[in-house]
Amino acid sequence: MVLERRAKYDLGQVVRHRHHPFRGVVFDIDAEFSHTEEWYEAIPEGSRPSRAQPFYHLLAENDHAYYVAYVSEQNLVPDTTGKPVDHPGLPDFFGDFKDGCYPLDYPLN
Repeated sequence: MVLERRAKYDLGQVVRHRHHPFRGVVFDIDAEFSHTEEWYEAIPEGSRPSRAQPFYHLLAENDHAYYVAYVSEQNLVPDTTGKPVDHPGLPDFFGDFKDGCYPLDYPLN
């Protein structure tokens, strides 16, 4: 039996974390967890998300820094501010912010 997983969020979409104060732009999606075991085990046991869900790579920002985040789908919500993200890595992947998202600006494989 083949299971089809569909990501809730799209490349270029602006999202925010459900519990932590950061937002970011989706630049890659894993159909299920594919980070290191060390990374997964570092999450407190009571907060560990299921591995069997999409995980998103984000160009993220908070009030203090820009970084890359890896977040489970259950911990994301759409960002409804309508404001662009200022991450310096955005031009490597996307065009200018328009209509609440970033259009892809590189060829997909």
